[in-house]
Amino acid sequence: MAPDDAVATVRRFNRFYTRQIGALNEGLLRSAYSLTECRILYELADRPDLTATELVRDLALDAGYLSRLIKKLRDQGLIDGRPSPSDGRQTLLFLTDDGEEAFAVLNRDSALETQESLATLTASDQSRLLLAMEEIRALLAPERNQAPIILRPHQVGDMGWIVHRQAVLYAQEYEWNDEFEAMIAEICGKFITEFQPDKECCWIAERAGTILGSAFVVQQSDAVAKLRMVYVEPAARGTGLGRRLVEECIAFARTKGYRTLTLWTNGNLTAARKLYESLGFILIKAEPHRSFGHDLIGENWDLML
Repeated sequence: MAPDDAVATVRRFNRFYTRQIGALNEGLLRSAYSLTECRILYELADRPDLTATELVRDLALDAGYLSRLIKKLRDQGLIDGRPSPSDGRQTLLFLTDDGEEAFAVLNRDSALETQESLATLTASDQSRLLLAMEEIRALLAPERNQAPIILRPHQVGDMGWIVHRQAVLYAQEYEWNDEFEAMIAEICGKFITEFQPDKECCWIAERAGTILGSAFVVQQSDAVAKLRMVYVEPAARGTGLGRRLVEECIAFARTKGYRTLTLWTNGNLTAARKLYESLGFILIKAEPHRSFGHDLIGENWDLML
C-alpha cells in the first residue's frame, strides 16, 4: 500500500491538473460539452463505428452513464448509429456532419489552448514537461504491468540513472548519506572509461521503457570477476528480477572463463544476502566498517564457477 504522503502528493497533482485543463468547468474549452462528452466525440472522430461496449471498455465508464450521454449526443444530432453487419445486437456509432463540425471546433480550440500553455515555457522546460508527462502515462498505463521485463546492455544515460536511483533508494531505505552516492558514481564512471566488452557487462532491466534494475560484472583479475551494483526498483520486487539479474551475471562470468565470481555487500542488506546464499555464494569474510554515515558489517562472498 502506498504511504500517506505519496497518496497526498498524487491527489494534490490531480487537483492542480484538473483545474489546469479546465475539467472543473461546466463545459470544456468554453464549449457546451462536458469533458466526457468531448472525449466521446474524440473517440468517434478518431475511430468511427465504435460500439457502446467498446467505449465502456476503452474509457472505463459506467455503462448506464455512457448510455445517457450517447442518448444526449444523439438527441443533439451529433452522433448516430447503424446496426453492426456482423452482430445485429450491436450498434455502430459515428459522428454526423454536425458532430464532425462540433469536433473540429473542439479539436482546434484544444490545440490552441495547449500551444498557449507551452508557449509560456522555455524549450528546455517544454522538453522536461513532455518527458514527465510521457513517464506518468507509461507508469500508469494498464498494459504497463503486462509488458515483459527485458534485460539489455547499458546505453548512454543509464549510468546517471543508476547512480541517481540507487542513491535515492538507499537514502530512503537505509538512511545512507552522500558518501554512498560518491562511491557508486565512481564505480559507474570507472566502468564507462575502462569498459572491456569481452570481459565485462552491465545488464539493465527494463519494462515498457522504464528501468527497473541493474547488475554489473567487472574484471578483478584473469580468474576473478566481481558482481557489482545489483539493485531492483521497489515496483519490481517480488517478481524474481533480482535472481534473474544475478543468474545472468553468473552465466556471463562462466562464459568468459572466470573461475570465481566475488561480491561485496553489507550485513543489513538481508534480502540481497539471502539471494546470494541461495545461488551458491559463500560468505568468505565479514568485518565492521564506518561508511555512509553508519556502522556496518562489510561482507565478501564468493561463488566458485
